[in-house]
This record gives sequence, structure tokens and C-alpha cells, in this order.
Amino acid sequence: MDTKRQDEAPARQPRDRDRRRWPREGQPHDEAAPSLVPVLEPLAFSTLELAPRDQFAAWQLHMAPLVDVRLPDDKSPDDGFPASHTAWNLGGMLIVQQRAPAHSYIRSAAKLRSSSIDHWYIVLPRTGRSWTEVDRRVAETQSGKLEIRSLGYPFRGRATDSESLFLYLPRDLFSDAASTLDAKNNSILSGNFADLLADYVNSVEARLRSLTAEDLPRIVHATRSMIIACLAPPADHAAAAEQLASVGLMERARRYVQNNLDAAHLTPDSMCRALGVSRSRLYQLFEPSGGVLHYIQSRRLLAAHVALSDPADSRRIVDIAETFGFSSAANFSRAFSKEFGYSPREGRSTMMLPRPAHSVSLAEREKTSSFEGWLKALGS
Repeated sequence: MDTKRQDEAPARQPRDRDRRRWPREGQPHDEAAPSLVPVLEPLAFSTLELAPRDQFAAWQLHMAPLVDVRLPDDKSPDDGFPASHTAWNLGGMLIVQQRAPAHSYIRSAAKLRSSSIDHWYIVLPRTGRSWTEVDRRVAETQSGKLEIRSLGYPFRGRATDSESLFLYLPRDLFSDAASTLDAKNNSILSGNFADLLADYVNSVEARLRSLTAEDLPRIVHATRSMIIACLAPPADHAAAAEQLASVGLMERARRYVQNNLDAAHLTPDSMCRALGVSRSRLYQLFEPSGGVLHYIQSRRLLAAHVALSDPADSRRIVDIAETFGFSSAANFSRAFSKEFGYSPREGRSTMMLPRPAHSVSLAEREKTSSFEGWLKALGS
């Protein structure tokens, strides 16, 4: 089917607010639309509440699945080891915010033999310095510069008092680019693509507490694409640049839709103007999602479901429907029932939020209560 015709098929666009069918008594004109429910719960570990003499032993135990940690020669356990480690499980990737005093670390051949963990990890140092040796080649960190390393190879190193962001990604995620990553093991990533990846990682970290279940696989996919682009040989840079541009444009488009779910002007034309793209480019971008209008309607229906499922939201169903661009109660009820398999009234009575299918496996992973359990389940 022609893409343009396909996009023009779904439900009618919202009418101008001056022509709305139902008045909203007592509802502020500028009331914000409900946001989608965040799904990430961090797994936080800190030694700060322990007695100083117990802090380093606790840190050693926490990091044992990855590395053996030792104190510098001029330090003793009695000096204390104030450290923190906050992990976020995105299903196909772990993001860890870590602060730790000076220490040395080693992932030995013996540990590799006893461990099933062979993930890749990316480090984004914020403060401090570190030196890591793999096969007699040492990589020295630079603040703000990404490093890539494999947990499938032995390594050793030391770090000053530092703060860093870690991304752990399963080896199978890069099965089609394994040789490229292996060749770059223990490397500092540089160039424009590396800077774009660092910016993207920073933006994801800033939004961890607001990410929805639908966001998670897309973020993992985008991160994977950017890492491969950073490591691609120069001959592949044109294709990599095009891929990165599409990923970035799609994220901008999704943010625009999410920020304007209750706006009457949310149309393909308004998106083209806001994003600075042609209609054909916009349709091409959303073709895997069933078309622009289909995507907008799906997001509006999900936001409406969140509102209906909120016990604190006492608005009438028709008012919620109109807020999210449905010009009649019948149209809303029909589209809602088709999307979720039950009526808006049933959605309100059950107080349940539908989740994409992949969130079931994510929830199963998050039943694991330890960082080691998350690492072992990553990518399974």
C-alpha cells in the first residue's frame, strides 16, 4: 500500500479545541497530559552507611562477579572505602553509575574459567583516571572519552578516586560484528561518532527515572548501532552516518509526539515542520511502526489508558478521550477496545496498565535481587 495512503487511513485527527463536543467543567485549560508510567527501579549499593573498617570488604564482595579489587599499598581497610554503585536494568543492557576511591582491579584467567559472564562494557569516565592492561597493551582513561572492554578476556588495572558510568551489553548483541569489537578491545573511542555516542549515553542517563517499557528495547538498539558506527572502518562511515542520523531523527520524532499528545496540532504536517523533514521522509521513518498516524493514535491510546488506570484521575472517560484527540466517545471506545482488547470502562475498573510483551521478561529479570544476578541474566 502506498505509504501516504496508509498513514491517512487511521482515526480522524482532533478538531480545533474551540469546536470540542464536551465541555470540561472545572478542569484547568493548561492541565498537562499524564505521562507514561516509568518502569525502571534502580539496584543501589553503597558502603556509606557501614562502619569504615567494613566498607572495603563489602565493596570487594559486591564487585566479585566482575573483578577482584585491592587497596593501594598506602591504604588499609581501617581507612574506610566510601563507594556507591547504582545499576539500572534495561533488559538488553545494564547502566551503572559508580563512584569509588582509589583501588586496583584484576579479572584473572582463573576468574574467567569460573564465570559465565563475557559481556562487553563501555566506560564513560567523569572524574579521575585509570590505567587498564590487556595483553600488555595499556589504555589510559580520559575524562569524557569512552572506552570499550570485554569481560571475556583477562585484564588488570588501577584507578584513582573516580566517578564513571558503565554500560554492560551481552556479547550476543554484537554477534554480527564480533571481529570488529574484538579488534578494538581495551580501546579509547575517538572521533565524531564517539562524541555522539557519549552525548547519547549522557542523555539516556538523565532520563533513566522516566523511561517507559516501550523505550527500553529502542534505547538498547540505538546504543548498539552507535557503538558499531564508532568502530566501523572508514569505508563504512557513510552508511554508519546515515544509520545514526535515522536513529537520532526517530528519537526526536518520538519525543515530539510524546510532548504533544494532547495538542490539536499534532499532525504529520506539524511534525514535518518541527523536525525539518519532508512528508515522504517522515512516512519512511514511521513505516516500521505502521505509519505516522497509527503511531500517534497508539501513543494517545496508551496515555489515555494510563489516565484511566490512575485512581487519582477523576475525569470522565469522555473528557480523557477528548484530551487525547478523539472527537467522539464512540470513536475512542472503538479504538481503545481494538488496541487493548477491552473497553475504556473496563480499563478504568481494572486499574491495570498494559505493557508491551517484552516487559514480561524484563520483570522476570528484575525479580533477581543482586547485581550478579542481573549480569548473569543479561541477554538471556
